[in-house]
Amino acid sequence: GYKSYLWGDALWPRPSPLPLTLRRHAGHLLRALPPSAWDGLLAPLPQRWKPRQVGDKLHKLAGVLALDSPAALYRRLVSQWEDPSLLMPGVSEPATALWDECIERDIPDFVERMQFLDTITYLPDDILTKVDRASMAVGLEARVPLIDHRVVEFAWTLPAALKLKGGETKRVLRQVLHRHVPPGLVERPKTGFGVPIGDWLRGPLRDWAEALLDERRLRQGGLIAPGPVRERWAEHLSGRRNWQYPLWCVLMYQAWAERWGMA
Repeated sequence: GYKSYLWGDALWPRPSPLPLTLRRHAGHLLRALPPSAWDGLLAPLPQRWKPRQVGDKLHKLAGVLALDSPAALYRRLVSQWEDPSLLMPGVSEPATALWDECIERDIPDFVERMQFLDTITYLPDDILTKVDRASMAVGLEARVPLIDHRVVEFAWTLPAALKLKGGETKRVLRQVLHRHVPPGLVERPKTGFGVPIGDWLRGPLRDWAEALLDERRLRQGGLIAPGPVRERWAEHLSGRRNWQYPLWCVLMYQAWAERWGMA
C-alpha cells in the first residue's frame, strides 16, 4: 500500500529507454519551481490524486529521473540523504541487501522486489520496532495480524496484479473489506501516524534543534559535515523546503551522542 510502490511502478522501467540526458533535463524542469510553488499550483487537485507535500515529492522525483537502475531508484526512495558521502566525508555506505544482485535475479519484478526488501529491512528495523517499543512502554501486548506467517505466505503466492494495478493498492484486501464494511471506510486516503516534525522544528523544538545542529558542535563531533546540515536547516527554517526527515536523522544521532557523552 505504500506510495513508493506506485512511484516504482510508474517510474521504472518505463523511463529507462529515454536517454539519460532527457531525463536529467526533465529533472531540472521539475526543480525550476520551489516545492512551495508546486504545492500552490497543484492545490486545486483532489487529495486522492496527489501525495502529501507534493512539491517535495516532485523534487525527489527530479532526483530519481537521472538514476540508471531500479536498484538505485529503490535506494533513493528509502534514503533521507541523496548522497551520504556529502554528509559524512570519507565514510562509505556499507553494502547491504539493497545491493544484493541475487535478490534482483530471484525477484525480477521491481515492485515485488521493493516489497521484499521492505519486508526484510523497513518492517523489522523501523515500523515494527516502533510498535513494539511504544506498546511495551505502557505494558500493552500488540499484535499485527497481517504479518501472520500464513497471511504472508499466501500473499506472496498472489500475482502482482492482484496487489497493485492501475494505481489501486491492496486490491485483494480491499475486496475482502467490501464484503464487511461500507465502501466509504475503505476508499479513502490512508491516515498514518505521522507527527508534524517540520512544524515543531520551526516552533517549539527550534532551540533544541539549533543547539544540536550548531556548526561548531557538529565540527567537534568529527563525523558529520556541518555544511550540508546547516544549509538544509536554513532552508527548512525559511519554509523554502521541508527537510524534516533528513534533519531528524542528524538530530537523533546528535542527541544519542550527547546522551552517552560522545558529542
